[in-house]
Amino acid sequence: MGRHKRGLPVHGWVCLDKPLEMGSTQAVSRVRRLFDARKAGHAGTLDPLASGILPIALGEATKTVPFMQDARKTYRFVIEWGASTTTQDREGEVVARSDVRPDPEQVAAALTAFVGDINQVPPAFSAIKVDGARAYDLARDGQTVELKSRPVTIHQASVTAVPDLDHIEITVLTGKGVYIRSLARDLASVLGAEGHVSLLRRERVGPFGLENAVGLEFLEDLVHRGAASEGLLPITTALDDIPDLAVTDEDAFRLRQGRSIVLLPRQMEAIQARLSAGSQTVSAVQGNEPVALCSLKAGRLEPDRVFNLQT
Repeated sequence: MGRHKRGLPVHGWVCLDKPLEMGSTQAVSRVRRLFDARKAGHAGTLDPLASGILPIALGEATKTVPFMQDARKTYRFVIEWGASTTTQDREGEVVARSDVRPDPEQVAAALTAFVGDINQVPPAFSAIKVDGARAYDLARDGQTVELKSRPVTIHQASVTAVPDLDHIEITVLTGKGVYIRSLARDLASVLGAEGHVSLLRRERVGPFGLENAVGLEFLEDLVHRGAASEGLLPITTALDDIPDLAVTDEDAFRLRQGRSIVLLPRQMEAIQARLSAGSQTVSAVQGNEPVALCSLKAGRLEPDRVFNLQT
């Protein structure tokens, strides 16, 4: 007799507008408990001192999390001039002060050097592992943490507001792995100033944005009204860049059994015209329901991840 699975078979994405002072793991746990879901995961960590978009996958949607790893992200953040901190944000201790207050034109000009493919050194207070330990744990213990620079991409960066002389707001569109605190640190250094991030908000992760985001209080209200499903986005939300192919009942059955299916020439032609450069991933669908994520190989679809939505 099989072991009873705890929780409900809830499948889909929650585009959570994460509040301040809450870690990503804590946010995932809260959402999982609200839905009483068997499985949960997230696409892209967000610091406790940052708010905004945290896509949370429930149930079979967790199988699409890897497809969010390369998603572009939009961040809006504020640099407070005058002081640099150990953590490069308002949580850390002040380590340097300066009277330099760069004007918006100087900041905008300096930002151009950070747009494109650049090398960036992550902050010491980060979750990167050093000899098996988290960098932030070593830094909190007073150890010197030296992290290697890594290639990252910033697609766009611009000054979007100047609240006062001590603060400037910047909005950036980034690839994966960009640390906004490192960007603020390096920008201040180029400008001969001291500064730290006083506000950070993530406004988009791939297809997940503020327009389809929900807060924890809203989700709690939905759950209490028995309308939790209204807070869920489809599993396929994370697959907007992956072409889909409608399959027959027979082919859907084969894919769910882990067997490949042969494509007709017209199907091959249609799929190949929609594939992104270098990708061979296709989403097989039956009606509005995803069946499997497949690899296109020699005129066949071979299932890599099968969605079990009936359990």
